[in-house]
Amino acid sequence: MTRILSTKKLAANQKQFLLNAGFSVIDADFITIKYLQFALDPINDNLIFTSANAVRAVANHPDVQQIRRKPCFCVGEKTAALLDEVGFTVIEIADNAAELGMLIEQKYTAETFTFFSGNLRLDTLPGWFCEWNVTCNEITVYQTKLTPVNAAETDGILFFSPSGVDSFLSANELNKQTCFCIGETTAGALKGKTQNIVIANKPSVENVIIQCINHYK
Repeated sequence: MTRILSTKKLAANQKQFLLNAGFSVIDADFITIKYLQFALDPINDNLIFTSANAVRAVANHPDVQQIRRKPCFCVGEKTAALLDEVGFTVIEIADNAAELGMLIEQKYTAETFTFFSGNLRLDTLPGWFCEWNVTCNEITVYQTKLTPVNAAETDGILFFSPSGVDSFLSANELNKQTCFCIGETTAGALKGKTQNIVIANKPSVENVIIQCINHYK
């Protein structure tokens, strides 16, 4: 039986999808999220979200109504859906931070931005904005903590963030397992560690699971 490890707890229906395909599944949260206190000041004309965690943090802020009408740029369909659900308007969606940065460079360099981020965010967007002289300030709204688990031997591993990769590698080794990644950024965290990488077609948990099933079937 093919043994799969998910580096985040799966929803019941997501886990069942793998079980129905004949896999054994272990799932655990290799990272935990802590929402921080922060001020919505200063806020520029456009908002950037690269994760659903940032959306949740901002949506729960007592002064969120003050910024709800500002246009949003985001990474991932799930992030966009959550923004829509909590009353924001999304004008641009990209599959990853690199694509979002290129889109802004092509069409929006005259605009100003506020980037809501986590403490372990990559330098992709801030670095490019500095290079392109795009006005952008950053507000850290959540903290990611690595919570590694000593994993049993598996055939495939599902990864959903660079932090999840770092957490796994802090307590485990990669041998011949195939790594299924939610996107290019997560796959980049495995560079030099393994060549057995499959990247999802869309940045969603469901698509990572589909890629895993298709790979072994």
